[in-house]
Amino acid sequence: MTVSTKTEGAQRTLSFSEVGTAERGKRPDEVVIAISPAFGSLFSQTIVDIPHAEVIRQLLAGIEEQEVSARIIRVQHSADLALMSHTAAKLSGSGIGIGILARGTSMIHQRDLPRLSSLELFPQCPLLTLETYRSIGSNAAQYAKGESPEPVPTLNDQMARPRWQAKAALLHLKETELVRKGAKTVEVTPVFSDAAV
Repeated sequence: MTVSTKTEGAQRTLSFSEVGTAERGKRPDEVVIAISPAFGSLFSQTIVDIPHAEVIRQLLAGIEEQEVSARIIRVQHSADLALMSHTAAKLSGSGIGIGILARGTSMIHQRDLPRLSSLELFPQCPLLTLETYRSIGSNAAQYAKGESPEPVPTLNDQMARPRWQAKAALLHLKETELVRKGAKTVEVTPVFSDAAV
């Protein structure tokens, strides 16, 4: 499946509207997506220029296709992917959460697992595509329904790390500058709009 990142004559933009402090969900059929401090704020695209608007749309579409609900939270006190993902899982009614950093690195987590464990990890963000993000959403939703999906297939490139390491380090440094120790995790709603190219 090919997914376009552009709308006709315009590129979709993304902002987030804060709802309030994130609370634990009561719905057993939900997946919580945790975004990092810089996701959709300081940065608007992943390390390989995939717009955050499209990443969120695909994660949500994958979840929706499995007839599971989704919520989005912003973790403000850390840019650690494992902590963010585990926070999402702990706040999810189903116990399943997704974490995503501004550069695109992602993880599916489960509430009862240790923080540094996960159901699925996607560390090579330069190799993640919109189809991958949609599959991540779908798999997370299947876990939320108590199913055991096949892991999301990913590419592996031995040269991805040396090729992208410097840029990833710079993005991480910028992201950690937005971390506010002690700040509460907030629930947010995505606001999509089209902007002229």
